[in-house]
Amino acid sequence: MSTATKPKHIGRNISRIRELRGMKQEALAIAIGMSQQTISNIEGSETIDDEKLNVIAEALGVSAEAIKNFSDEAVLNVIGNTYTNNDIVNAGLNYNCTFNPIDKIVELYERLVQAEKDKVEYLERLMKGK
Repeated sequence: MSTATKPKHIGRNISRIRELRGMKQEALAIAIGMSQQTISNIEGSETIDDEKLNVIAEALGVSAEAIKNFSDEAVLNVIGNTYTNNDIVNAGLNYNCTFNPIDKIVELYERLVQAEKDKVEYLERLMKGK
């Protein structure tokens, strides 16, 4: 049994990182001054020269090492260790308001009542003036 590991597919890593960043091939192509077809070819390549890799890495906002060492398993591991089901289920329950919402409603109501009183007073003065 061989212990040799198969080399990482750099093009596939570029594609996955680009997708995770929400970027289309065309946007990456424009960012680095290449055609969309060239990006497609690069993403289909198992290897890429370091100069191109550095330019692509910069456009993606990651290091060339991050592209070389990227793995879906690592991303899933980070997500799995960062988010738990309780975080999603209890997202609304963990909200700590810094003010009492009822107080804000009462305050608004009092301002509206005062505004109505002011209108009535103003209209009464107008009517007396006639």
